[in-house]
Amino acid sequence: FAEPEFAVAFARIECWYFVNGGFFPEEDWIIKNIGRIRHIPGWIAQGRFDMVTPMSGAWALHRAWPEAKLEVIPDAGHASSEPGIVDSLIRATDWAAGV
Repeated sequence: FAEPEFAVAFARIECWYFVNGGFFPEEDWIIKNIGRIRHIPGWIAQGRFDMVTPMSGAWALHRAWPEAKLEVIPDAGHASSEPGIVDSLIRATDWAAGV
């Protein structure tokens, strides 16, 4: 990050989020409650080298929600600014516009 103040604030938010389990009431809450959103079209964009949210999480979500499209971006990690992720999110937006 270019600005140290932003980097510190961002790190605090990230740490607070992860220490509190994403503020979900229990582990695997989304998968356990997938029936609530199954009717909503979805797109899962997963970077192959994502170390923050590993591929196993995207695969588990897709197994629970097979109606959602799973796209694995072979040359990307976690950042939404990576070219492959950007391309996937643009495709997802175009796809959602037609749903």
